[in-house]
Amino acid sequence: MAKNKNQSPSLRFSPTAWAKLVFMRDMTDNEVGGFGITKPDDLLFVTDFVLVRQKVTVVSVSFDDTSVADFFEHQVEQKRKPEQFGRIWLHTHPGNSANPSMTDEETFDRVFGKCDWSVMFILAQDGSSYARLHFKAGPGGDLKIPVYVDYGCQFDGSDFKGWAEQYKANVAKEILLPAAKQLPEKPKESADIFGGTESFQTSPFTSEDILNEIDLLDPMERQMLMDELAVRSDFWDEYEKEVF
Repeated sequence: MAKNKNQSPSLRFSPTAWAKLVFMRDMTDNEVGGFGITKPDDLLFVTDFVLVRQKVTVVSVSFDDTSVADFFEHQVEQKRKPEQFGRIWLHTHPGNSANPSMTDEETFDRVFGKCDWSVMFILAQDGSSYARLHFKAGPGGDLKIPVYVDYGCQFDGSDFKGWAEQYKANVAKEILLPAAKQLPEKPKESADIFGGTESFQTSPFTSEDILNEIDLLDPMERQMLMDELAVRSDFWDEYEKEVF
């Protein structure tokens, strides 16, 4: 599909890249994130969605630094430039709001704020989406841009098995509210969760502790958590079985 040079910027996805993003979203009740891969002559056209190793919760995604470095190195080996693989941050929200949270905003500013340009894209569970282009040229600024799937391009078919393997190899659920367990007399040193063991140590949580943890969330994250718990009506029953 030819591009109109006078057309305002928009974020476009190939049908395969979009299907993969939706597939990853539906693999979990938590967030999941990655990077958009684009063509060298069409930097807002996403042809693939690539995961890196990450820890996820219902309100956050945390990328593993080493995995991100490996991803960047691999992309350079594929003769791609940073603007083709390191400028478009894609992630999902498990709730029905695609609006960025305070954590999203802080992450976008911290990680991508020094880039000449970058895009934050969010796809929510209900299908709503949000895309914002940040740029430093001239006075700089931010611009919300439309999103659509471009069916006028050539695209590959789906690969559900391969996508599932990518998800399992890269996404680790981080327990937001750990269940109570007996602490060992001599605690073991915590290990990297990506090495196959938990990166935190469990400790007894009371109901007051849980409420305090929820109070620490910003209003948007707290609402998303409440929405998630409302959908998962069995959450508290499961928690009480494990704790009591």
